[in-house]
Amino acid sequence: MEENREGHGLAEGKILFIWTILFVVLVLLPSMFRVSLGISHFYVKIVIKMLEWATLQIEEGVKKQKSLALENLISTDSFPHAGIIQREETSMEQEIAGQCQGRFHLADVLYFSKKGCEAVAEDEVTRRFSSEELVSWNLLSRTNANLHHASWQLTVVWLIGILIRYCLLMPFRVCLTVFSILLLVSATTVVGQFPNGRVKCWLSNQVQMVCATLGVRGLGGLVHFHNRENRPQEGGICVANHTSPLDVLILASDGCYSLVGQAHGGLLGLIQKSCMQTTQHVLFERSEMKDRHLVRKKIREHIADKTNLPILIFPEGTCINNTSVMMFKKGSFEVGGTIHPVAIKYDPRFGDVFWNSTKYSVLTHIFNVMTSWAIVCNVWYLPPMVKEEEEDAVHFANRVKAVIAARGGMSVLPWDGGLKRKKVKESFKEEQQKKYCQIVIENGSVGNGNVC
Repeated sequence: MEENREGHGLAEGKILFIWTILFVVLVLLPSMFRVSLGISHFYVKIVIKMLEWATLQIEEGVKKQKSLALENLISTDSFPHAGIIQREETSMEQEIAGQCQGRFHLADVLYFSKKGCEAVAEDEVTRRFSSEELVSWNLLSRTNANLHHASWQLTVVWLIGILIRYCLLMPFRVCLTVFSILLLVSATTVVGQFPNGRVKCWLSNQVQMVCATLGVRGLGGLVHFHNRENRPQEGGICVANHTSPLDVLILASDGCYSLVGQAHGGLLGLIQKSCMQTTQHVLFERSEMKDRHLVRKKIREHIADKTNLPILIFPEGTCINNTSVMMFKKGSFEVGGTIHPVAIKYDPRFGDVFWNSTKYSVLTHIFNVMTSWAIVCNVWYLPPMVKEEEEDAVHFANRVKAVIAARGGMSVLPWDGGLKRKKVKESFKEEQQKKYCQIVIENGSVGNGNVC
């Protein structure tokens, strides 16, 4: 019996040793030197082939069943993002001025009534705070609409996919993520005891980049960085569109930043406190406006020293579903300095990265990410931009936003992302009223008493 126990113990020790060697060789060392062995690329190619096959199976199943509902769900590229209503892409000036020749007309009320009904049915802002609609099903249960019944082959592949994602990929990803967090906490604690200087700065940068790379791989991430020659430089301000807290992790895997953002609790709070031990970050509470002025002052002081790390800011102030770029807060563009725009675009076929903070906690969001096929992302470093003479902060912010949206293939919206939690500001309503008044006044219809 004792010999069997000893043999069993030796066998377990050998298995543990083999797994440790594989982890070090395949995961840890590539993360430390930031090289890819091609395993993730090969895996993503397999998933793409599988999803293409699934699309064909669904299309064949729809033809057999002659189901109009299913046919609409997998509708093709004719109207990929048409929504439930089709809007006419005309401005107020074009529609009202064209009908009434610049005069007040009671029928003008119909224009505003139509726009109101369209907004009630489906407005262009609210749907930016929900997951992006998929052109075809990606074999995930959370996006399923009974499409797995299209054929028995598809049902089998769907069930196998569940087993692979939950029983194979998720345990590995959880272990790797936990390891990266523990490494970050312990390493930053040790490095934080070093005296300030070049050695501490170098060690801090290496620790954060290695842990970020491990974290990205732990979440099944495959990131493609473009135009690395435009990476943010020291003493600059890096601004990017915001989809998820993972944005920070992805950018930190390719460079070190000082973060400016909202202070969190729980898991994110633990990570923030760990990073604060070795690097200066500026955190504030969303509800405390006094902190905003202090943040602006600290940003000015930070960028004044050209040896400091670039500051990473998400000017939208909240997470958007990666289909559009919403209003950039002007505060980041008032402090001066060089702006380094970065466009981040995720591939929704492999999983939904958008964090709906009003619906899911951070842990639930991370769980959904870990049980997805992968996180495939493209990051474009865009040429640096500076504010032009006589250009105010608002116009500068809009110019940067337009560049990021164009490079990422996203639409530009003028609305404030804060509408996710707040009501529409009176200033937005007044702006529409002023536009209409301008149309009427241009031809002097009010003064002449021309009322239809």
